Amino acid sequence: MSSELAERVAELRQNGRTPKEIARALGLRPSDVTPLIRAIGAQAPKREAPLAGCWVTGRWSDRLSVTGHHDWPGLSAAESESGESGLVGVLVARETGSTVVACGFLVDVFCLGVKDTNGPKTMGRRKLPEFTRTFFSAWAGQPHVAVPLDLARHIVFGAVDYARSLGFEPHPDFAKGAALLGDWEAGSSDVTFGRDGKPFYINGPRDDTYGNMAKLRRTVGDGNFDYLVQFPGPAY
Repeated sequence: MSSELAERVAELRQNGRTPKEIARALGLRPSDVTPLIRAIGAQAPKREAPLAGCWVTGRWSDRLSVTGHHDWPGLSAAESESGESGLVGVLVARETGSTVVACGFLVDVFCLGVKDTNGPKTMGRRKLPEFTRTFFSAWAGQPHVAVPLDLARHIVFGAVDYARSLGFEPHPDFAKGAALLGDWEAGSSDVTFGRDGKPFYINGPRDDTYGNMAKLRRTVGDGNFDYLVQFPGPAY
């Protein structure tokens, strides 16, 4: 496909012309035009759906450090017990015409990255506040705050990058909702993860606790991570 032909096809397409009309204008067969339109569409930058809202738990930055971004909501000057678990909630929603699509991420910013997701789910706009309240109800006493999408990206994608450096992959459903956050360059987060910069593993009820501890020993070595775990059998 010559650059001149591609530019002409793209121009006609942007003007709302159908493939048949483009073919007629250029003296081509419709079957010859359709692949050209698809190729041009694949090369065109993707348009992100408008943001309907983005929220995180209010004390998301407890025991973390942040470079720059002094205007980000939720930056903590002091430590608090609310951040001892290292579990942060992030929820993002996009406009999709008459509805919205939303996804919540349960993020372990101390060690494991994205542990779970809620969504993505498509719903009417009126149901978004209820979905948001339900998602953040797990953090009782810690109000969620509206934040810029850039902050959500730094938390979620940054935590995934950090967890991968320790040998942990995000929840299997993570990729389904990640598109709502937009593009990301791996390793570019301005958040330093781990509790005070050091991996801190707290096991959950569905964790492979023995396997996770063994993995940390392999990736960072004894003495280079902290942990708080409860085992079903003998003490570790």
